[in-house]
Amino acid sequence: MTSTPEESRWQRPVSPSLVDPEDDLPSATYSGDFETTAIPSYQGSPGSSSSGMDVLREPEPLPYVEPAAGRYASAGPVDIAPPIDDERVRAAGRRGTQDLGLLVLRVGFGALLIVHGLHHVFNWWGGTGLSGLESSLVEYGYQHTGILTYVAAATLIGSGVLLVLGLFTPLAAAAALAYLINALLAEVSADGGRNLAFFAPDGNEYLLVLIGVATAVILAGPGRYGFDAGRGWARRPFVGSFLALLLGIGLGVGFWVLFNGANPLG
Repeated sequence: MTSTPEESRWQRPVSPSLVDPEDDLPSATYSGDFETTAIPSYQGSPGSSSSGMDVLREPEPLPYVEPAAGRYASAGPVDIAPPIDDERVRAAGRRGTQDLGLLVLRVGFGALLIVHGLHHVFNWWGGTGLSGLESSLVEYGYQHTGILTYVAAATLIGSGVLLVLGLFTPLAAAAALAYLINALLAEVSADGGRNLAFFAPDGNEYLLVLIGVATAVILAGPGRYGFDAGRGWARRPFVGSFLALLLGIGLGVGFWVLFNGANPLG
């Protein structure tokens, strides 16, 4: 079986002795496949010999300027945070006499509630005692006055003590607010709402002032002079104070509807 001249041209050599390893190396004039990828021969750096010892010499500098030594040596991960306005931080710490004013307001209001509660319980300062308080509740149309008498006295004294101490201030002021709202509704409903006088002694001026004080204590907070100084409602009252205000109003109206049920406006 014979082969054609084209087949014999692509036939591999039979004897390995005819294969020279040097034939696989590119020649000195080889310019790469299709003249796109040049295979340069190692000639060393300009002005140096082409000896193989050139590979042991110092490498050529990179074609860009390296940063100064030590400039970025200690660079590490950087936390991205908004800039801190030192002036605003210092201004937040300067409250002036604000805390002193809140102390006077809170202690004065609490002491007034305590005195009023003791006036009802122990017949002090011309008080009528618990029996007199119960009789007043009956006249205003309340039901279950036997229980409400102790609840009213405990609310006055307990909330007053907490306000003086500056402890659980929003809740204490909310309880006082609920009591004052009931007292206001009782006064208004005493004559069927026909006499809505404002000025004392027959009007409701005094009760409205106390309701305003209780609301201010709830919203402003106790200040730094009290047991609540480390809590959020003392540093920056916001959502909790609004909830306490709504709680006080809700308790006041709820107690009136539950235990009296009368329309204060007739």
